[in-house]
Amino acid sequence: MKFKYYYILILIVCSLFALGSCSKVLDKHNLTAFNEEQTFNNLDLARGYLSYIYDQNSPEWPGGDWMKCTEEEAGDTRYFEGTVQVNTVSDFGVSVSPDNVWGKLRMINDLLVNMKSSSLDPIDKNHLEGQAYFFRAYRYFELIKLYGGVPLVLKPQNAIGDEAKKEAFKSRSKTSECVVQITKDLDSSIAKLPGRWSSDDDWGRITSGAAAALKGRVLLTYASPQFNSDDNKERWQASYEANKESIEILKNNGFGLNLDYQDMWFQEVGNPEAVWSVGFNNSQADQLQRNEGWDASNRPGYMGGSGSNQPTKEIVDAFPMENGKDITASSSGYDSVLFYKNRDPRFYATIAFNGGKWALNGNSDYKLWTYTVDGTSVESDATTSGFYCKKAIDPDLKLDDVPYAGTDWMEIRYAEVVLNLAESACGIGKINEAYDGLVAIRKRAGIETGTNNLYGLKPNMTRDEMFKAILHERQIEFAFEGKRYWDLRRWKLFEPLLNGTRRTGVTIKLNTSAISADDFAAQRDTMNLDYAYENYFEIESKVLDTKFEINWQPNYYFFALPQQALDNDLKLKQTKGWPGGAFDPLK
Repeated sequence: MKFKYYYILILIVCSLFALGSCSKVLDKHNLTAFNEEQTFNNLDLARGYLSYIYDQNSPEWPGGDWMKCTEEEAGDTRYFEGTVQVNTVSDFGVSVSPDNVWGKLRMINDLLVNMKSSSLDPIDKNHLEGQAYFFRAYRYFELIKLYGGVPLVLKPQNAIGDEAKKEAFKSRSKTSECVVQITKDLDSSIAKLPGRWSSDDDWGRITSGAAAALKGRVLLTYASPQFNSDDNKERWQASYEANKESIEILKNNGFGLNLDYQDMWFQEVGNPEAVWSVGFNNSQADQLQRNEGWDASNRPGYMGGSGSNQPTKEIVDAFPMENGKDITASSSGYDSVLFYKNRDPRFYATIAFNGGKWALNGNSDYKLWTYTVDGTSVESDATTSGFYCKKAIDPDLKLDDVPYAGTDWMEIRYAEVVLNLAESACGIGKINEAYDGLVAIRKRAGIETGTNNLYGLKPNMTRDEMFKAILHERQIEFAFEGKRYWDLRRWKLFEPLLNGTRRTGVTIKLNTSAISADDFAAQRDTMNLDYAYENYFEIESKVLDTKFEINWQPNYYFFALPQQALDNDLKLKQTKGWPGGAFDPLK
């Protein structure tokens, strides 16, 4: 982040938590054995405390199981194998520590409670409170996405002793109650924060626009089928109003679509697309080291990375043509041999393919080769799927600097707010307004206008068709940004779209009866790529999920609470759909 972390205070807070780190979830111990009066009446200390909250609660670059639970990349995961157990999803937490959700919430609640009696300037208090309200809302939103309703703990619990602990046990609040509280916190955040911070040193701090955008995301999720099986139009209306407000606040403060889809990741301070940006840096040794890891996980091993986020054939095929039409459309112009030709420009910013240019390590003319010769890849550490993800990979980063890449992460981009509004508009039947959002995104992407100015979109779409078009646009626009899993989840699409399938990749073989491997290697970087594909390459499909067909279970839309959490707090009830489950997450 651009603003400073206060590491001395962080050490104090960490030592504070060391006293209670072995406690059970929702156990109540007195963790306030520091000088609260001094901390929250001193602006520097209070800001340091808030910086620790940022450090503990800001999201990272995407990765892990949720990335594998989509069409974007393959990989073994219990969620797609259908083997998830009660204790598999542990985000609910079973202890209090700085890294546990309840420890994080306690820090936030401490600040909010102590600000009430703080002698700080009212404007400074508002700014501190507004940022803390944002993170409390974010923490609870992350929980209800997984579990539905959870206990609402809105002030530090200081009970000491077994009897007092029992009195302080908390039941799960209804999901609807959690959403009301999250919305209330975000409204407070919107009211207390500036639309843009006056100093560049504060770039990365939460603004009123970021709070409004998160509110729009929350209410859109709550209006979606995961939570809204009856298609309650009031929820869509609330989502529409929230996202409309977010757009207005952001526009009024200079936010908007970045004109450069590919390079917007490398514009930091002042990036109009960055509604909620999480800062990283390329420091190698000092105490401010905060490297992102994304760059190193995507580029090939022989180019300084591990190549772990490998696109499937399914996500490659999901990108439309430059004319905006799906590759399956009869008039799209798609050629299965020259699959890379005339695609949506976002394809070239996201997918690295055999023979395609990929500026890496300061070499703008580098070409990637992933073909095989007699069953052996020409790569020293070959891609499994036949592709690499090139999104947000710094082309100028030198090989030795790859492990220390510090590109900032945009958790909420302005493009998401545009599509959130479009989806909400569709939900209340404002189809023309939904078109406006899709057109804006496709126009920025560089898709051709078309004779009807719809950038390849089907005219006169129904509500259901528009919903599908928006979800498809999100799949392309946010590919590999960790959004697809949550879209599949909130729309309950795992079973109809993915169950019973296996994700695939490609093997591109060099036809050595047409040209020798040595001759091709000598000519490939200057040879016309279309000619090479038409005369020397053969493309074969390969199955990546060799152990299982996707088998997502319906009860995974709301996971079980870990058994240890239930044992620690006897008022907690298990989620319906799991053994002994009585808590209904839809209420």
